[in-house]
Amino acid sequence: MGFIALIFALLIEQGRPLPPRNFVHRWIVQAADALMIATNAGRRRQGAFGWFVLVGGLVAGTVGLQWAASLVHPLAVLVVHVVVLYLTIGFRQFSHAFSEIQLALAAGDPNGAREALQRWFRTIDPEYVARDMPIEEVCRQAISQALVDAHRHVFGPLFWYILLPGPVGPVMYRAAELLARRWQQPGERYGEFARDAFQFIDWLPLRMTATGFAIVGNFEDSVYCWRGAVATDTAEDPRALLLAAGGGAIGVRVADPELEARWSSADRGFDWQGGEPDASGLRSAVGLVWRSVILWISLFALLTMAAWLGQ
Repeated sequence: MGFIALIFALLIEQGRPLPPRNFVHRWIVQAADALMIATNAGRRRQGAFGWFVLVGGLVAGTVGLQWAASLVHPLAVLVVHVVVLYLTIGFRQFSHAFSEIQLALAAGDPNGAREALQRWFRTIDPEYVARDMPIEEVCRQAISQALVDAHRHVFGPLFWYILLPGPVGPVMYRAAELLARRWQQPGERYGEFARDAFQFIDWLPLRMTATGFAIVGNFEDSVYCWRGAVATDTAEDPRALLLAAGGGAIGVRVADPELEARWSSADRGFDWQGGEPDASGLRSAVGLVWRSVILWISLFALLTMAAWLGQ
């Protein structure tokens, strides 16, 4: 059932994309903000309490919804899976911004590409400015954010959907990711637990996504860049490993130059000569993500077939 539900959800999402600021997202954001206001006393344990209340409540609600559907009909359970996957897994929540940048560059409109990047990144940082940014930097930031978003919107929740029973996994992953972003306040201890909890939940999925990039891309360069990232402390920004593997897989320098300099200083043998980001790098990134999707879906299909044959 899980594999069939995933295919239905992806097909529906391609035909009718879920708006980035949909009513479910707004409701959870409002609940997260209200909970932080009500429980924030500047200490880590209050943040842990708030995290368990919201994430635990969403997970419990998902379990209860699936149980209620199982009392009605197996098709009702399938519908619950499809709806949950539609709300938690999908490309179109971020791919439209990436496509706008591609189209602007293809039309020879660098200012349009900068404006598209700025609109995209202002959903993360309202003060972000891309005016007068070099095109190479526009492409680098677009590729790096696309790889991170592909992991957090597709591969991360899909990993937990395969691993955990029912649709609990994607709900837990996306809720934890949202709280890690939403409760991240400079100098505040309240969001520390949410950040650490998401890093723990994302530790294995992130490495599985990076492995997938290496398998479907340039394996040798991807592993080489991965080694450079591992040579430094990636605890501060775990995305470094993902960007290293993804950049190496497509042969493009997508990690921050300062970060690559740290890799070189930590590993004296690291001297990767990747290409500079450009419009062709954007196309390579799209191809890498889609090949990874095919890899993951094929793996899920094999696991489903093995489960059916084992019954």
